[in-house]
Amino acid sequence: MTAAPPPVWQLVLVLWGTKYPVAEVNHLIDTVCRLASHAPRVVLITDALRDGLRDGVVQRLIPTFFMDPRMRGPGCQTKLCMFEAGVVPEDLPAVFIDIDTVVLGDMAQFLALQNSRKTVAIFQSAILPFGALARALFRLTKGRRYARGNSSIVVYHPAETAHIAARYRALVGELGFNGIRPMIADERFISWSHQPHMRAIPHDMAVKLPTEFMLPWPWLIHLRARLPWVRRRWARLIALTLPGVEVKGETLLTLPDEAEVVDRKGRRLIWSEAALGPVKEQLTAYYTALQQSGKTP
Repeated sequence: MTAAPPPVWQLVLVLWGTKYPVAEVNHLIDTVCRLASHAPRVVLITDALRDGLRDGVVQRLIPTFFMDPRMRGPGCQTKLCMFEAGVVPEDLPAVFIDIDTVVLGDMAQFLALQNSRKTVAIFQSAILPFGALARALFRLTKGRRYARGNSSIVVYHPAETAHIAARYRALVGELGFNGIRPMIADERFISWSHQPHMRAIPHDMAVKLPTEFMLPWPWLIHLRARLPWVRRRWARLIALTLPGVEVKGETLLTLPDEAEVVDRKGRRLIWSEAALGPVKEQLTAYYTALQQSGKTP
């Protein structure tokens, strides 16, 4: 029997508490490995060792420092443990994804976003884009102004990013929890502390469901979904991240066609092919398979 080739990248997940059962974690890992052109090493950073995980998953405990209850709140600073020296092996580049990410394609393609091992790629989430202008403004304002992103997906190399966790630890020791504004959320701190090497994940590779598919106006949702170049881009997506409690994947399967979900910002998700294009069928297939895997009755 031919031995499997050694991995060239790592899939990194961070898990604490009981929100996500092992069956959901396994379904995500299985999907990534099935669709990847190169199967990854899988590293789960967890608050407690989990039974029943897919064979071969490397489990690493979240360092005690990052288990502070305040860091597991809305700011999710606990996720910064992915950069802690010695937690994720340093021999390969890594792609972190939130567990409520729906994987639709080959995640190994994200590795192409690294211009060098120092590059960190995340979603863009502010008007000021990552790039030369943001870097110049960061220098001129001594770090008061900077481009920032969202950390639902993070492409990075563990050998070049341990300073992010180390600097956060040092600032907590010096200034206390949330001592300066960039410390109020993991994604802000990543963007601020690594600003010279940040870049955005392109929207033709991955998107966040709320920002891509949810708008306050149904007419605009349907108009946008009819644009052929938009539908072609949606058909090529590698990953789609859900917003957690407001839009649950399993709940979508129970909705009738054309049903609407409204989030706290007044944005609407219309559950129909006319509004979501090919993504509706892909979401249905992903969460149907999850149900069949045993997560839900």
